[in-house]
Amino acid sequence: MKNIIVTNNYLVRDKFNSLFEIEFVEGLDYLEVLSIVRDKLHIGHQLLTHPLSGSIKPNETPYKSVVISGKRAELDQSGLIIVEESIVTASKFIANKPTPNWPEGILDDFRVIDLSLMENVIERLGHR
Repeated sequence: MKNIIVTNNYLVRDKFNSLFEIEFVEGLDYLEVLSIVRDKLHIGHQLLTHPLSGSIKPNETPYKSVVISGKRAELDQSGLIIVEESIVTASKFIANKPTPNWPEGILDDFRVIDLSLMENVIERLGHR
């Protein structure tokens, strides 16, 4: 069973759709992506990448991609704690300074950064 990437970034979807099952959540924001990941963990998926990976703050970019297991098992309690704490952290950043309404050129840059983070982590997970 393929692992799953939950993403709102079409560059990640398009690059990895042959290696992973992709849950593409077009139009959803950073926090909504994390909420979907949390919900997936509640039904037995395992967290494989950290939700706050990278050096871009959650209030700077609207794009986020997270890898979870395709196979469901027992509740990943440590992963669930990480996602819940990430949601709290991201919420604080966004409440303090909301994500700007970036022009398309800047959004393209953030998509590429998110893709680059995924390329690095996928290589480390041995999927290349």
